[in-house]
Amino acid sequence: MTATQPGMLDLDPAVIARARDLAAKVGEPIVELTKQHTTVSVERAMLRLGGLEGADADGTPWVNLLLDSVRGDVGLEHGVALPVWDALLRGEAEDLTTLAQKASAGSVRFRLPEGPGAKDAARASHAQVATGVRRMDQRRVEREQLIRDVGDAPRKPWIYLIVATGDIHEDIPQAQAAAREGADVIAVIRSTGQSLLDYVPEGATREGFAGTYATQENFRLMRAALDETSRELGRYIRLTNYASGLCMPEIAALAGMERLDMMLNDSMYGILFRDINPVRTFVDQRLSRQIHARAGIIINTGEDNYLTTADAVEAANTVTTSQLLNEFFAKEAGLDDWQLGLGHAFEIDPDVPDSFRLELAHAMLARTLFPDAPLKWMPPTRHMTGDVFRGYLLDGFFNLIGAMTGQGILLVGMMTEAVVTPWLSDRDLALQNVRYVMNAAGNLHEDFRPAPDGFIATRAKQVLGESIDLLEKIVDHAPSNSGAGLLDAIADGTFGLMKRPADSGRGLDGVAKKSDSYYNPASELLEEK
Repeated sequence: MTATQPGMLDLDPAVIARARDLAAKVGEPIVELTKQHTTVSVERAMLRLGGLEGADADGTPWVNLLLDSVRGDVGLEHGVALPVWDALLRGEAEDLTTLAQKASAGSVRFRLPEGPGAKDAARASHAQVATGVRRMDQRRVEREQLIRDVGDAPRKPWIYLIVATGDIHEDIPQAQAAAREGADVIAVIRSTGQSLLDYVPEGATREGFAGTYATQENFRLMRAALDETSRELGRYIRLTNYASGLCMPEIAALAGMERLDMMLNDSMYGILFRDINPVRTFVDQRLSRQIHARAGIIINTGEDNYLTTADAVEAANTVTTSQLLNEFFAKEAGLDDWQLGLGHAFEIDPDVPDSFRLELAHAMLARTLFPDAPLKWMPPTRHMTGDVFRGYLLDGFFNLIGAMTGQGILLVGMMTEAVVTPWLSDRDLALQNVRYVMNAAGNLHEDFRPAPDGFIATRAKQVLGESIDLLEKIVDHAPSNSGAGLLDAIADGTFGLMKRPADSGRGLDGVAKKSDSYYNPASELLEEK
């Protein structure tokens, strides 16, 4: 890797290799830990891939009701596939929905089959869950065909714009208008607090709070609307939502079956910023990323959030460390480089001397470490004061660094950040800012070469060195293959200054260590090469 490559720094390949090797040493014990455990959401995701959908009259999803019944009879540690399909083979119900209805009424009891009965239940569950996986495969092929038919975004970075009214039927026309104004990716922000719900709501929703609920029907409606707009504009418009929180694997499965294109999916965000149990999060994120890999979905990670709580200069190494860990966990789950929308952000206090050069150094470091990843570059939020003129200038500087460093996904910054929920006119002005910078300087990364020993290169090497030091500290302080190194670092507040012990947090009661008889056909299917 040399400085002759556009938008990159001349960093020592041996140092970069050392960083990745350390990330693997930190991450491998966590992967082993996840393989030993299951969660309620992992099991519900399997049931959704098996075709179970819908809810009772009170809005409680059938997947929750069926899982709760099975867990009450035989526990969670065996998985729910064998007890559920054993019941179907015994004639307790003709399909999953009827079985869930009977189970919720207390008219079905579950058992853990053994011997030939277990083998029959495993075969039956594998065959049915495979239909959901095939549906994801078909939707991936459909995406690729549609891009060939209508065309793709003509340039990068893709312009990423947020829509979030709370009402899916209001979101749709706003999303279509944003695409007509130049947005390439539409992100439908989730309703506040949905990440803490241990169920996925059903149907089209109209009453979200600062966002719209992520549901299968909302996914379907928005995807259909954006397909229509894609054909109108002659370029494919991508759709983003959130596979995070207590229902991460389920939402990933729904996204795969409804052809979403990107999902926010970070290995530590839920732990740090939603106080979700670390083991629960790591187990859930592994299956969710296996689903994303199969469905051809690009993940967006959440390193930008660290800089909303920690100082963006002092904590820059935690962003790089997290990016390296996110890359390791993602590739272990089967994701390719083109699916790694690793996050970082423009969050240095603008009053800090050389703040722009520091931001540029951090962005160039990310681009150099991950040359084939469509990095997701996030706009200033923390230091937006309400002065819209200053904010508009900051967003312009942010857009300029995006152009200079060849970012892949550029979230549109709003000058009214921290003042009001942006008006449509604010969004239009923000898009004008992006269009001007990209038109004037969109290929600047081809010409910009920082001095090899100058301020920018020196700062990037410093941050990378500090990241390596942090990874070494995590490795050195962990018992061999225990996973405790990263879990202890999270508990100590290393990332984002949030202290999250491994034995507490939301969702801990939904985690179980697998028994010797555990079986999950979804995991088996997704791990097949």
